[in-house]
Amino acid sequence: MTPLLLALPGAEALAAALVPGLACELGELKLHRFPDGENCPQILPEPRGRDVVLVAALDHPDAKLLALYLSACVARELGARRIVLVLPYLPYMRQDAVFQPGQGITARHFARLLSSCCDALVTVDPHLHRILSLDEVYSVASEVVPAAPAIAQWIRQNVAQPVVVGPDSESEQWAAHVAQLAGCPYTVLSKVRSGDHEVAVSLPPAQILAGRSPVLVDDIVSTARTMVAAAAQLQQAGATPPVCIAVHALFAGDACSVLEQAGVAGIVSCNTVPHASNAIDLMPALAAAALRMLAR
Repeated sequence: MTPLLLALPGAEALAAALVPGLACELGELKLHRFPDGENCPQILPEPRGRDVVLVAALDHPDAKLLALYLSACVARELGARRIVLVLPYLPYMRQDAVFQPGQGITARHFARLLSSCCDALVTVDPHLHRILSLDEVYSVASEVVPAAPAIAQWIRQNVAQPVVVGPDSESEQWAAHVAQLAGCPYTVLSKVRSGDHEVAVSLPPAQILAGRSPVLVDDIVSTARTMVAAAAQLQQAGATPPVCIAVHALFAGDACSVLEQAGVAGIVSCNTVPHASNAIDLMPALAAAALRMLAR
């Protein structure tokens, strides 16, 4: 039987883009909300004996997580053979250590919850830093789709004489890979964060910027303050205004407008989180990864 593809609210466009690559049936997932705020998922057609692919856009995850968990559990209750979660953006990976007394490593707790309701997981470039692999915290099969090939292709097609710039040390893994595939140099700045909205970034080496168009690349852009600080340092070093590329365009609050006001040349993102800046399509790669999970 063909797989049944279901979209959580807010992920309908993502699901529609996955259909051609998955060769699946697009089902209907209804979330009935009771007057007290509880919800009850309804899956049509019923998935008995079928593989279910459940796609969700997990920006602002706390408001969406329970619906995702219950929907996966109901699919299992209704006889789904296997459940594959397609989560283009995987949240709760940045709290991968205890940073303040009284905190915990929430990345591990979140992983345990998701692992309990599915058989496999597909995502794009999770924020792996102190946790080196999803296998360290997720107990189900997983595949990570890299965004670097699509980002590098976009740069080759849209930016003349690029130099890729990572705004902090954690971005080096993406910046280095993108630069290698785009065939251009890269540099990585250093960052000191003193609060959620206060960030200082080092001055980049002028020699690597000479005659080139800077492209700031980071995996997650949330408050955008790191990007803003990096853009300011690039311009102080004499570079032209940078193009800013985000794998996951979270853009919390006024982040996007603050970045626009920083005088950047453009803001581009992958379509892992629906946003007006989406220009780099990763849905074919995600569909191919989901198919590999279903074939296991």
